[in-house]
Amino acid sequence: MQEKVRVIVAGGGTAGWLTAYSLVKRLGTSLDITLVESDQIGTVGVGEATVPTMHRFHQFFGIEEREFMRATQATFKLGIVFDNWGAPGESYAHTFGEIGQSNWLVEFHQYWLEAHANGFGGKLADYCLELKAAQAGKFAKSVGETPLTYAFHLNATAYAGFLRQKSEALGVKRVEGKISEISVDAETGNIQSLDLEQDRKVGGDFFVDCTGFRSLLLGDTLGVEFEDWGHWLAADRALAVQTESTEPPPPFTRAIAHSTGWQWRIPLQSRTGNGFVYSSRFCSDDDARATLLGNITGKTITEPFPLKFKTGRRVTAWHKNCVAIGLSSGFVEPLESTSIHLIDTALVRLMRLFPFAGAMEPLAEQFNRDTRTEWEAVRDFIILHYKQTQRDDSEFWNFYRNMDIPDSLAHRIEIFKENGYVWSDLANLFRAHSWIQVMFGQGLFPKNCHGASRILPPEALKVELEKVSAFVDQNLAKLPDHNDFIKQYCAAQN
Repeated sequence: MQEKVRVIVAGGGTAGWLTAYSLVKRLGTSLDITLVESDQIGTVGVGEATVPTMHRFHQFFGIEEREFMRATQATFKLGIVFDNWGAPGESYAHTFGEIGQSNWLVEFHQYWLEAHANGFGGKLADYCLELKAAQAGKFAKSVGETPLTYAFHLNATAYAGFLRQKSEALGVKRVEGKISEISVDAETGNIQSLDLEQDRKVGGDFFVDCTGFRSLLLGDTLGVEFEDWGHWLAADRALAVQTESTEPPPPFTRAIAHSTGWQWRIPLQSRTGNGFVYSSRFCSDDDARATLLGNITGKTITEPFPLKFKTGRRVTAWHKNCVAIGLSSGFVEPLESTSIHLIDTALVRLMRLFPFAGAMEPLAEQFNRDTRTEWEAVRDFIILHYKQTQRDDSEFWNFYRNMDIPDSLAHRIEIFKENGYVWSDLANLFRAHSWIQVMFGQGLFPKNCHGASRILPPEALKVELEKVSAFVDQNLAKLPDHNDFIKQYCAAQN
């Protein structure tokens, strides 16, 4: 029998325990997995919102939804409401469901634009069940045979504990200890062991760096450079605080723009997560604290927790016999709740390319190529929110409004401006309906629309749009209140 590959996961938290659980769940017969973490080192633990891919990831790895939601005080998320992003006083929603009925030739928004040119069509929200459900505070997993597309709000610290319990039950070994040194083979450059305090060593064949922003293995030890995106995404600080809930949890995250940054509001079953993301170039720590505490509801139950970060990514996420997962591989601010998604997709990619035998370099090359494509697509979507603003009330917003942007994003915006064309890349988490909602929500409308939108005469187009909006309204009327559904489906024990 072939010996198992010894995998060492350095670091716990969400990234570490998701890694350990995923690997042991699907490759446990071929891998011997040890996770090293220290109780002396805290985890970030403030990423408490997700995107819909987490639902599929859980299904694939056998995580039962109700059990997970009860354990993490989770609520459902249909999208994000953006306040003050296009201009102060304006608001729009980016939700997860498809808008209307598209076809292979044109997206639905082209028909909607043609309708508006003829004086009818209503709001874009009229054609998306998830969007109207979020506005109405309603939720169910499905209405008849119509499923809703949803994500979660969760307690990240509890999530890591939940995954740890499941990982250890499947045979993952946990070693408590602080890494003091990392031994590297002088000939191959591969990592040999993690040297812990009190003269302990943990040796392995393959190492996963989940040490957070420190990136002790990939960055500090193997010297993989960091590609800084701060010239596009200036935020480098955040403050997080938890408050008591003052109302039933709505099925959406709220992102509230202020003159020097933006605030998140994430509703859990028993509390609300709050935070303020800002740039030290344009806002002092004291002013950030005042902005955050001056714009929360409910009594604080924690002290504001400060977080410093750099936006960007390691040039390669897999080098030698080490791959970085989570914050150790890079960071993009949590505006669209992508952190856990990027962990999940990296793990699926790693498992498909895992180096059981043969040369490791070609596998790492493919992993790194796919990772770069995915991260840059997420980066561009986040930049869009800042670049596409009419705000001119502060240095912070003037910087974003006037800055140069990546060529890939500039190309996408220019095409959309001319004829409304928007596309979904296979490697892009954000599909066409996501780009449309943010572009329209922040005032970017095309000069022209596709000629196929005029195939139907106006009266016939009006009839078809009314059918779609009526279908949405009929299903909306059947949905229960979000909080009532939680109480019946996954109420947590406080």
